Amino acid sequence: MRLYLLALNPTDSVTEGFLPAASRLGLDVTLLTDSPTAHQELYGDRVDVVECDVRDFRAVITRIATGPAPHAVFTNSDHLQTQAALAAAYFDLPAKPWQAALRAKDKAQLRRHLAATGADTVWSAELPAGEDPATLLELPVPYPCVVKPREGVASEDVVLVGGPEELVRRCKEIQARRPRAALVAEEYLTGELYTLETLGDGRTRHVLGGFHTELSALPHFIEERLTFVPAHPEPVVAQVLAQLDALGVGFGACHTEFVVQDGHARIIEVNYRAIGDQCDLLLAGLLGIPLFELILGVHLGQPLPADLGARDDGRARLDYPCAERAGTLTAAPAATERTVDGVRLVYRPLRATGERHELHHTNRDYLGVLRATGTDQDAVDRVVTEFLGAQRWEITS
Repeated sequence: MRLYLLALNPTDSVTEGFLPAASRLGLDVTLLTDSPTAHQELYGDRVDVVECDVRDFRAVITRIATGPAPHAVFTNSDHLQTQAALAAAYFDLPAKPWQAALRAKDKAQLRRHLAATGADTVWSAELPAGEDPATLLELPVPYPCVVKPREGVASEDVVLVGGPEELVRRCKEIQARRPRAALVAEEYLTGELYTLETLGDGRTRHVLGGFHTELSALPHFIEERLTFVPAHPEPVVAQVLAQLDALGVGFGACHTEFVVQDGHARIIEVNYRAIGDQCDLLLAGLLGIPLFELILGVHLGQPLPADLGARDDGRARLDYPCAERAGTLTAAPAATERTVDGVRLVYRPLRATGERHELHHTNRDYLGVLRATGTDQDAVDRVVTEFLGAQRWEITS
């Protein structure tokens, strides 16, 4: 059976999750990408890497049509969900509705659709690419508000602004970096940030738990720590799922971010894919389920079981040491795995010593990721704190 996997740059989710799962399922993989060299250097001849303009669904369809017959078309990239959905639908393969994929990716359309269906209304306004940000001052913008690219990811260029002058200035700064990007200004939804992780086959949908996300200091929104939440309150879960239903999101993996205000769950954004930044790798082990195989199986047309057999006693936390300034990383801990007092620690560097980087105020500032799992949250927190306190990261200008 042939799996066509769409990708941009290599990710841990694909390298450590989906490709090994595809191998275990006995799938032949054709990886379509606009960055073939990076993937070929990483995978060698283990994967058939084919160059393709994966952002263009027509190019994707052509590549698939001229290759071995497809049995599934899949991507875990935020940027390529609509393209993969359209290509899969063209070949009559199981797929996410392309309309739902588009609504999730396009943050302005997400707000419009949720409001139109009565699911939730958040004040928002769209600034087309190249348009003068001063036009936003003609609108009743609620301050503080959040400005972000309409189709951005990873908190890239997401910033809180406190007034009209700052709104115009921040928009112009983002436009200078992204001249072709449309922007969104929207109401700032206050409250603790949580996620809900789901997996569905179009008929059955499983809630896999979620995370409590701790962010950097405002005005930026860098995710610095995620603590596993085995089960959110049932009314909150029901409200999030109702909003996902309104968006048409129910097939495949989905990672949804939300806050709770006065008992009402309000969606921040919907990422119509599995959670990333190694959270998916942690989740698979924590729940004790073949998560990546299950996700691929859905795209192969396999129904999900009524009971995934997931463990419910796991507790976990992920921490992302971040660069606080631009410069060269001159000292950092090496990769390590150890078990301390029943807590399993896995640390992976994300930046090599000797590399120089600017400060981005996104997850591109991550220096490494620490995954910790156990059965007691207090023990997990204590062991993580002790481990991080004993490490040293140095950045020189």
